[in-house]
Amino acid sequence: MKTDKKILQAAQELLATGGFGAVSFDTIARSLGVSKQAVLYWYPSKQDLLAAMLVSWLAAEADVAMAAIGDTSTPSAAISAFVKALAAFHLSDLDRFRMMYLAPQTLKAEMQTPLEGEVLDRIHTTTDRMYGSLANCLELDPLQARQHATSIHSAVLGLILMFGLADSIKDPLKHSEEALIAALVTRLTASV
Repeated sequence: MKTDKKILQAAQELLATGGFGAVSFDTIARSLGVSKQAVLYWYPSKQDLLAAMLVSWLAAEADVAMAAIGDTSTPSAAISAFVKALAAFHLSDLDRFRMMYLAPQTLKAEMQTPLEGEVLDRIHTTTDRMYGSLANCLELDPLQARQHATSIHSAVLGLILMFGLADSIKDPLKHSEEALIAALVTRLTASV
């Protein structure tokens, strides 16, 4: 495995085991048995590291979504499979979800410099692939289908946000994950 991939993997493992606070250049270097300078060579800033992790995670999210809807035969089945697969993907690692969708919004000002064009291009290519796959299953005109696909993804993220919040404050929601995911599927497929 290439060094840059090893660094990403180490950062992701640190995140999974210790949360956001555990991810630093020093801890990554120690976990790999290399110098901090070796890590900085590949990822000169924390933003570069976070962007690489984000792109990797978005690709994994898109792959999960596309695999789930691949064999569906109706719009309702596609929506149901998409919602359930993405919910399972994010519920399996809430720290990853927080890093993907919350950290970029809440980082300190010095970390909020705009992403460079290459990173944004990779993000857009990935989301286009995911939204396009769902849109193709929705039997709507292309613009409306793409809007629906984006809205469906946003609805799943909103539900996961609530699960993440409940987890963070150790205050479980009144309804189970399964019940709320099923309710979301029912709502999103009601007019299909």
